[in-house]
Amino acid sequence: MKMASDQLRSLATALLESRGAEPQAAALQADLLVEAELRGLPSHGLQRLPFLLSRLEKGLADGCARGVWTWSRRAFLDVDGERGLGPVVLMNAMRCLKQNLPGMGIGVAAIRNANHIGMLAYYAEAAARDGLIGIVASTSEALVHPFGGTKAMLGTNPLAIGIPTGDRPFVLDLATSVVSMGKIRNHALRGAPIPPGWAVDADGHSTQDPVAAQSGAIAPFGGAKGYGLGLAIELLVAALAGSALSPDVRGTLDDDHPANKGDLLILIDPSAGAGTIPALTSYLDSLRLSRPLDATRPVAIPGDGARSRRAAAIDDGIALPQPLFEQLMALEAA
Repeated sequence: MKMASDQLRSLATALLESRGAEPQAAALQADLLVEAELRGLPSHGLQRLPFLLSRLEKGLADGCARGVWTWSRRAFLDVDGERGLGPVVLMNAMRCLKQNLPGMGIGVAAIRNANHIGMLAYYAEAAARDGLIGIVASTSEALVHPFGGTKAMLGTNPLAIGIPTGDRPFVLDLATSVVSMGKIRNHALRGAPIPPGWAVDADGHSTQDPVAAQSGAIAPFGGAKGYGLGLAIELLVAALAGSALSPDVRGTLDDDHPANKGDLLILIDPSAGAGTIPALTSYLDSLRLSRPLDATRPVAIPGDGARSRRAAAIDDGIALPQPLFEQLMALEAA
């Protein structure tokens, strides 16, 4: 089933407001979910909305909270999210950091007690569009097995970096696992097998069954390198935010527990350094024009694919799995 992005944005906003989210918070959360759909990331899109609505109904999420913060150092913001919606808390922290950047050149916000922040590229690109370098990291439930192991011990621990480079900012957004659990759930929703190498089942055996994978563990990307990077993010976020380590994290994939993972936001004013944005932009353009392996597929820069998919989805609409469409329609009618 295909629907226009504006229609889906209005539907999501109305559903969030009906569960007690204030209008501005509901609009921001809905925008993030629809943006994920537009960019071809349904794992972080509207399939998460029913969980969010249930969390609001149960008081596990507060649709009016924006978080409270303390400047523990001149450039370090300590944030208690007060169980607020993740995008609302993080964007509020971003606004607070921006106010301090002219004097410091850099700002760090460590966030705990906030709900799932969703697609990290949303925030990294927002920073880049404002002429700032944005670095975002987050943790999750234990979903990923260590390199050489089979038991889920780490989060998917994503990282995003946004750098202003003209009208096409550099935006890297990646999980330190082969895929997110949301993507595996999306395969299950569509009744599609997952590719080999993505995950193991509860007994540690490789599986292509997306249902069995949800009770097993996802592989780290790039073997030992992805495992090392994911572990570094795990330790960094927990050390700064005071959040739980992944084996004890709950609340980003369920509607039964408070969210106790952590988030980290770093903003840097590039004018504080000696580089120039035009030089970066020219370099990226030269990469795009470099000789491709396949003549039908030009070399791309992180962020290019998402922009291309977004433009196509704006014209063509967003395709939702039939079970999700029916679930959203039932929630609207409730």
